[in-house]
Amino acid sequence: MPSPSADAELWRDYDPVARRLPGMSLGSRALGAPAGDVVTALHTEGVRCLRLPEPVRLCADAPAAVAHALRLVREATGRGLAVLWDADCDDGCAGRRLYDHLYPPRQVHGAPADTAERWRATYFPAKCVYRRGPGFVEVRDRRFGTLELITVDEAAHLDSLDALTEGVPTGQLPDAVRRDFADAALTAEHAGRTWWLPTRVRRWPFPSLTV
Repeated sequence: MPSPSADAELWRDYDPVARRLPGMSLGSRALGAPAGDVVTALHTEGVRCLRLPEPVRLCADAPAAVAHALRLVREATGRGLAVLWDADCDDGCAGRRLYDHLYPPRQVHGAPADTAERWRATYFPAKCVYRRGPGFVEVRDRRFGTLELITVDEAAHLDSLDALTEGVPTGQLPDAVRRDFADAALTAEHAGRTWWLPTRVRRWPFPSLTV
C-alpha cells in the first residue's frame, strides 16, 4: 500500500494580512506520513498555518488518503497551527461531534448550514487530548459538553495505541480494543482502517482544570 499524502499550502503566520507579506509563504507541498512527524517538522521549520485545498470527507466511506488528511488536521491542531480546510459530510457524522476537537473547518459541505458556525463557536484548544504516564494513558475529553476522564491501562490497549495514531487495519485490532475505543468515541474508521482521534497534549493550558 503506497504511503498516503495530502497537498497543502504553507505560511509562517496565522494572520491573513501577515500571510500576504513577502517571505511569509512557504509554497505548496505534499505532506506524507507519519502525520505526527510531518507536522512536527513543519512546526520546527516555522510553519504556523496550512491550507488543504481539497475538501476533507468526514464520513465512514472516506478513502484512506482522506483519513490521512484528517490526521494531519489532528496533528496540526495539537501543535497549535491554524488549518484552513473545508469538510464534507452527508451522513450526519459532523453533528455527532466526533471531530469537534479539531481546528474548525470554514465550511461543512452537505451538512446543515449552521454546522461549521457551531463548530467554531464551541471550539477551544485541548478539547480532547491525551497524555502518557508510566504504564497508562489519560484522555481528557470535552467534545460532548462535560469533562470525561478516561484512563487506558490495559496492556492490549496500550500496545495498540502507537499504531492507532497512524491507523491500522481494523481487523488486526483485538475485539476488546476496537470495541472499547469505539464506545468511548476515541477512534474513527475509514477505508477499513481505525485511527486515534485525541490530540497529544504538549503544552498544558493554564489553569489546567479548564481542559
